[in-house]
Amino acid sequence: MANVRKKKGVIGILTGGGDVPGLNPAIRAITIRAIREGYQVMGLRRGWAGIMEYNREKDSNNADNVQILTEEVVNKAGRTGGTFLHSSRTRPSTVPKANVPLHYQEKYNKEINDLTPEVIKNLGHLGVDYLIPIGGDDTLSYAVRLYQEGVKIVAIPKTMDNDVPGTDYCIGFSTCVTRTIMMTNSLRTSAGSHERFLVLEVFGRYAGFTAMLPTMAGAADRCVIPEYKFDIDQLTELLAADRFKNSSRYSVVLVSEGAMFRGGEMVFKDETTDAFGHKKLGGIGDLVSEELLKRSPKFNSGKPIHVINQKLGYLVRCGDPDAIDSIVPMAYGNLALDLILKGIHGRLVVLKNGRYDNMPVEVVTSTNKLINVKEHYNTERLRPYYKSFEMKPLFLMTSEHDRY
Repeated sequence: MANVRKKKGVIGILTGGGDVPGLNPAIRAITIRAIREGYQVMGLRRGWAGIMEYNREKDSNNADNVQILTEEVVNKAGRTGGTFLHSSRTRPSTVPKANVPLHYQEKYNKEINDLTPEVIKNLGHLGVDYLIPIGGDDTLSYAVRLYQEGVKIVAIPKTMDNDVPGTDYCIGFSTCVTRTIMMTNSLRTSAGSHERFLVLEVFGRYAGFTAMLPTMAGAADRCVIPEYKFDIDQLTELLAADRFKNSSRYSVVLVSEGAMFRGGEMVFKDETTDAFGHKKLGGIGDLVSEELLKRSPKFNSGKPIHVINQKLGYLVRCGDPDAIDSIVPMAYGNLALDLILKGIHGRLVVLKNGRYDNMPVEVVTSTNKLINVKEHYNTERLRPYYKSFEMKPLFLMTSEHDRY
């Protein structure tokens, strides 16, 4: 496996963080074009974990870490969801002692270890000329580190939260919005049958795009987002009024997983953190449901309004990609190859104002991409504004106010 080269060179691909539909189409697009342009393509398995755990010792079995990609391999997976290269939330710059691979343990024995020097050596041992990481801001923030260390990086943005800075679109977002609308509309029948509030918790740690877009599309009456701490009495009153106006006597709210009560903080499932320092979110939908039930009599002539509470979770990130998450990954993969063929690196491929482009990869760590509350979110109505649509990008609430 060491120092394998063919014609123009070797391109490595990895997928990190959460799975989304559209990853396999991106891998397919890169691989087919690269092979036809004379490159060999390697899949680095399980995100940053695969290349970190790679063993340079002679005769080592690295089948769990590296996979040679062919047209046959990628064509089988190219129309499916998830990532056949697998994924992880590994960050090689902050590896706990217990997670250091066995063959590095003598050298790296601190409580927290930076294995970046080994990652760079491993990439060199494999002969990787260009590395294409596909991921969200966590995965790509480590890609920035590698680029600063001299690795030739061309990055592709992926996350259903759509919050990677520099781009209007991240792979996975459209399918997430599509599924959220579909499942919300399906759950309406139960909410209407029992005359209840319908509370759906959706993804969105720091940014509320996955709650805002379905609400704007008519899937929900209200939404609460991480960018604005909401008042639960206000939400209860609004939902009770929505329910009263509805002939089927129900109303719907989408709750971002990172949403916070006024005066409160994010709700975490437990105190454990991933390699990027994030605690696992979970429970804000449950708390909102409990409070709605408790407070509803005040706005319903003294009678409680019961709640159907559903966390959509992995249901919106599994399965096949929709049309946009089939087309955009294809374009992003080819954009990455366009840059490599020109000898350009240190870039993030993007969609900006309806056109494909690229940005310096450092944009990932230099700013945040959040909902512009003043322009897009009506804090009195706890829902999106419906105004000023002219010349806006396809998904409206994107990054037009970011500065790079």
